[in-house]
Amino acid sequence: MPVKFNQRVDRLLRARNSLVCVGLDPDPEAMPKGVRRLSPPRQLEKFLGGIVAATAPHAAAFKMQLGAYLQYGPAGFAALERWSRKIGSSRLRILDLKANDIPNTMRMIRTGAFRTFGFDAVTVTPWNGWETLGPFLDDPAHGVFVVAHSSNPGSGDFQEIPTPRGPLWLAVVGEVRRLAHAHGNAGAVIGATFSESLRTARTTLGDGVPILVPGIGAQGGSLSTAVREGVDSHGRGLLVNASRSVLYASSGADWKRAAGAEAERLKVQINQLRLGARTAG
Repeated sequence: MPVKFNQRVDRLLRARNSLVCVGLDPDPEAMPKGVRRLSPPRQLEKFLGGIVAATAPHAAAFKMQLGAYLQYGPAGFAALERWSRKIGSSRLRILDLKANDIPNTMRMIRTGAFRTFGFDAVTVTPWNGWETLGPFLDDPAHGVFVVAHSSNPGSGDFQEIPTPRGPLWLAVVGEVRRLAHAHGNAGAVIGATFSESLRTARTTLGDGVPILVPGIGAQGGSLSTAVREGVDSHGRGLLVNASRSVLYASSGADWKRAAGAEAERLKVQINQLRLGARTAG
């Protein structure tokens, strides 16, 4: 029987001693000038190759935002598959597309993401109803991270709407907990810009249910608060995503070294924080 996704996440975080998730979101306007001058396929190959090689020793996961690759057209889709395969199974590979559609369409997305492109997990939203996640929940070896409270300023427009179970985002977290216990492959997305939400989410989810945390770095979320409030009682259960702060740590000739150094700094800082969180607990 294959290991369920949430068990695999926990084992991998422990083995790599890292909670760092590097967001591989290529932005041609932010890349070093030498890379920007290349053709789109060569630009992606050089940039992604340099970032992955520099950050892999410090990362437990890589997250690839679909929108960043759509802008490159066919070259973007080719890079998405190629780098998912190159990264391999020693780190989690998350496709960030926030999928939400009828079950038949979600089945197609599942096949594309997991079989065609080789990803381990995807991000989804629940707004068409929980039945839409059925095709993913039927595949416990792969995971879904359900967006509950996103990191953008306007997230409260809908996510804070009151329900009988509390704000809408908390009702979502409660359902993620149920699905995680029933299927072993559901986690939640909670933005680091909402520290109170992180604390409540972890309390609701308990141990062993992973939280993917965007919003650190360029979006202004507090790393110390995210780690303190987001880790479970084992000091794991958390993936801290950093994209721009790592990818574009330098625009000069040392861009690869700078990205690696920033990923290493982030890993060390997180490990110090989670040790403190466990000691305080």
